[in-house]
Amino acid sequence: MAYLETAAQFYREVAQTPEVGLCCVQSTPLQLPGLKIPCKMQEMNYGCGTTVHPTELSSQPTVLYVGVGGGLEALQFAYFSRRPGGVIAIEPVAAMREAATRNLEIAATENPWFDTSFVEIKAGDAFNLPVADAAVDIVAQNCLFNIFEPEDLTRALLEAYRVLKPGGRLQMSDPIATRAIPEHLRQDEQLRAMCLSGALTYDEYTERIINAGFGQIEIRARRPYRLLDSQTYKLEENLLLESLDSVAFKVAIPEDGACVFTGKTAIYAGTESLFDDSAGHLLQRGIPAAVCDKTAAKFAALKPGEIIITDSTWHYSGGGCC
Repeated sequence: MAYLETAAQFYREVAQTPEVGLCCVQSTPLQLPGLKIPCKMQEMNYGCGTTVHPTELSSQPTVLYVGVGGGLEALQFAYFSRRPGGVIAIEPVAAMREAATRNLEIAATENPWFDTSFVEIKAGDAFNLPVADAAVDIVAQNCLFNIFEPEDLTRALLEAYRVLKPGGRLQMSDPIATRAIPEHLRQDEQLRAMCLSGALTYDEYTERIINAGFGQIEIRARRPYRLLDSQTYKLEENLLLESLDSVAFKVAIPEDGACVFTGKTAIYAGTESLFDDSAGHLLQRGIPAAVCDKTAAKFAALKPGEIIITDSTWHYSGGGCC
């Protein structure tokens, strides 16, 4: 796995000399009342979206963060857990662990509520998490898993599944590709380390999550990320990368397949006041109901013309039926 050493060297360098805008989306970090993010942390915001979803963090969860970076999202998670060891940050690169430690010490001077004991930084990697089975409520990673080769991605997903409690959540933000990335780019270790050439397509990415055992996936956001232009990257045509924020749940996969929510709704437009498919789904006439993609496809085949299926919004925040 020579590409991982290339990535490690790359992140040793950016830990010592922050490279602003390395792979982050063009947006400011999530703002929370009473939270001040040190400037150095913002400069080291080496992510492509966010894994911090406030509505799901009300019960002081134990969070395992893989690839601590500058510590920004570890600090954001600590805002909700607020207890020693509430956030466990795993980082294989010593220089990055040291940088994150310094940044969190600065954060403690700027945030009266924060104590550095809230975030425990440990050496380790995504393939061998130094945590017991079923020990944490959330595993999170931002723009890390996309640098892995596909089989290594599967290893990382299985390891995340192992350490999650039943019902726990894998919260990720990764680049995805709108079509398969050509082999000459996939083999470029430097581009892979920069989160530009390791991305899978949406279908490949979600399939690997499901194959690791996660029975439900919810898409929180999908947005443009980077353009690989044809001239610079020697392509027949431009290739758009997107940033995908997702939450995968450690729940059993139903017999008819995993539930993937992408923001689709089903609207009953028939003559009755209520539609009941006798499988647990009730639709009131004229009122949109959030449904997973699997159920949307079933409804479209069951009642063509009577049940309208809206397009994926690629933004789902709960509710509906699977």
